[in-house]
Amino acid sequence: MRKHVFQAGLSILCCLLLVSAVFAQTDKLKGSRVLVYTKNGKGYVHDNIASAVDAVKVLGKTHGFLVDVADTSLVFTEANLRKYKMLIFTSTNNDVFATDEERVAFRRYIEAGGGFVGVHSVTGTERNWHWFKMMIGETFSWHAKYQRFTVRKIDPSHPSMKDVPAEWSREDECYFGKELYPGMRVLMAHQLSSLNREDKAQADLIQKNQGQYADYYPAVWWQPFEGGNVWVTTLGHHKDSYKEPVYRNHLLQGIRFMANQFKGLDYAKAQATTKDDPLKK
Repeated sequence: MRKHVFQAGLSILCCLLLVSAVFAQTDKLKGSRVLVYTKNGKGYVHDNIASAVDAVKVLGKTHGFLVDVADTSLVFTEANLRKYKMLIFTSTNNDVFATDEERVAFRRYIEAGGGFVGVHSVTGTERNWHWFKMMIGETFSWHAKYQRFTVRKIDPSHPSMKDVPAEWSREDECYFGKELYPGMRVLMAHQLSSLNREDKAQADLIQKNQGQYADYYPAVWWQPFEGGNVWVTTLGHHKDSYKEPVYRNHLLQGIRFMANQFKGLDYAKAQATTKDDPLKK
């Protein structure tokens, strides 16, 4: 009898410890400090940036994490980056660093175990920096006209997909990329058959840019990269998206997932001395 009581008690204790671990993981976002970076290089600048910043600030206030915002690349020093659990680039585009020293500081932050969240046109950032394009997972090639189409969740068990629609019909831009890196772990995909192909020129460009993919093309993904972790969503073109509860939750879950992956910064693991050093062995 005592043996059965002991085993039952042990089982209950194990369950309680498991539940505690789950809650502890969920709470890793609380108290975190993140940097939202908004600088754009020469070229097109989205009008959604202020809305995206406001959305992250609201999420921070609601869920208990601290949000700093910067539009100058002077923030990219090791001393400053040590403060942050993750960097969030909101619709950055083209060259967003002023010097290669800043690029090295960014790269070493990732190598040390930092987190990175990229939103919408982030895939068009630093198009001439090979390492950065690999870290993102691709570089921008083209997007279809703004329209309503379907995005499908293809990894429903992933933590960042919590409460995200399995089949998400939304007005947005369907982004395509090139130079895709094989480490990408796709979470959601554009359903290409839902795009409007009545315009032959658009239809031809869709066909050209989808490459070897069939009906589904990466829309949201994550990857561990060079010691850090990266989560990217190409969704979020219109500034009103950032007021939508469903889209805000989408951002929140990506940010929370990155917070839960963070194990601290260890600059002893940061090896880069130039922005173009080979990948770690």
